[in-house]
This record gives sequence, C-alpha cells and structure tokens, in this order.
Amino acid sequence: MTPLNRFYWEAGREGVLKIMQCRECGTWIHPAAPICPSCLSENVAPQPVEGTGGIYSITVNYQAWAPGLDVPYAIARVALDGVDGVLLTTNIVGDGAVEAAIGDRVQVCFEEQDGIWFPLFTRAQEDKR
Repeated sequence: MTPLNRFYWEAGREGVLKIMQCRECGTWIHPAAPICPSCLSENVAPQPVEGTGGIYSITVNYQAWAPGLDVPYAIARVALDGVDGVLLTTNIVGDGAVEAAIGDRVQVCFEEQDGIWFPLFTRAQEDKR
C-alpha cells in the first residue's frame, strides 16, 4: 500500500469500490497514477464506482501454489460498469465461483485482511447456474 493507492485498499471498509479518475478529461486510471495518461493533468482523484460489471476473462486454478491455499479458485478480469477502459484483476468468490464464465455479471464484495480491504466479486443472482 502506498499513499497513492491507499484509497483503493481502504474504501471497502465502507463497502465502496473507488477508482482514480481524471477531473479534467474523465479518463479512469487503474492502477492509480498521479498524472492522467490521456491529458497529462494532475487533477486526478478517487471516485466511487458502482461495483458491478462483467467477466472479461477467467481461469480456474486447481493447483495450490502456496501452503493453505484452498483449491479450486477463480481468477478473473472484470470490466467494470461505467468505468471505461478498466479491467480489474480479482477473484470470483462465493456460490458457483468456479462455474463462472466470460460474460457473467458480477458484483463487488470485500474481504479484510490486516487492514487491507480486498475487492472480490460474486456472481450476480441471474448468472448463478
């Protein structure tokens, strides 16, 4: 965690997902950066986002790469609604996580570990098979 990305890792405490956005041109910036890559403005700030989206890509891992890691688990890239150009790498958790597929609708949830609120995603009700 750094001063620049602290907002991202702590916003889950309030149940909110925040992504950096340029206040000049509206470009979404993830990972967070101090300067907009589109217009080079320094007028950037974290903004709350809806926390919903669709699975852009997904893989299910059956290998425990670390001691105590429960398998299988799903890693996905989620295209966030209303956050053009941002693909958030995350885990799909909860019921039906390993059955999730590209295009499934998801919603954010948070898991806290040592003061860091990890944004994870669960499948939306309509996509649970």
